[in-house]
Amino acid sequence: MTILEEIMAHKRKEVAQAEELRPIKLLEKSIFFETPSVSMSEYLKREDKVGIIAEIKRASPSLGMIHEYADVEQLSIGYMQAGASALSVLSDTKYFGGTLKDIEIARKFNYCPILRKDFMLSEYQLIEAKSHGADCILLIAAALDSQTSKGLSRTAKQLGLEVLLEVHNKEEIDEYASEDVDVIGVNNRNLHDFTTNIQTSIDLSDNIPSEFVKISESGISNPEAIQQLKEVGFDGFLIGGYFMEHAQPEEACANLIKAVKEKK
Repeated sequence: MTILEEIMAHKRKEVAQAEELRPIKLLEKSIFFETPSVSMSEYLKREDKVGIIAEIKRASPSLGMIHEYADVEQLSIGYMQAGASALSVLSDTKYFGGTLKDIEIARKFNYCPILRKDFMLSEYQLIEAKSHGADCILLIAAALDSQTSKGLSRTAKQLGLEVLLEVHNKEEIDEYASEDVDVIGVNNRNLHDFTTNIQTSIDLSDNIPSEFVKISESGISNPEAIQQLKEVGFDGFLIGGYFMEHAQPEEACANLIKAVKEKK
């Protein structure tokens, strides 16, 4: 069993338990449920921004514990003051040390697009995302069949959520992309050995149809990489591990954004 298969098996059990504890009717009573979403695809296109989606995560399967005591309020505000275009907040507890409460805190203190970063496999999780203040959800092609992915994309749209579809190859782009997807993200991390290489994004850039906002994910840590990715058409850059490895992740974010702007 691969780490992704292990995570998805655990997630199915986790979601089943959550549905028993917090029925959909209860989630729909949240003050966030009727609040219009902030468009991540629009923010990533803004001329005054660099396109960085700054991520809040305490741990990861590849790195273990990274920043156990991250303060979501302080960090989310710091990221936005640094000039980030959007926030990505991990809500998976077992493997990434996050919670849905982290999304709620980030929403309370920021007006910006917030991505719920998790392993989505059911409509229930989409309603969870909306009820805790997320604006966009992640669908991982490698973790879902295309029919399930497209069905979840449709439901997300009905809830007013945007969809980030994560892909690793041309076949996934061709099979999973649909009119309900807003952003296509190329994950530069090899899911088998967890190595990263931005060449993955560069090689796939021409295969992503122009109607989608394009982002590159993982392994990005310097302005040269961002410039290289911009030159082949990428609008956004999801960065988590690099920032979170610093004692002050928001400062690392500010420094990177400043360096990118100086290279223009």
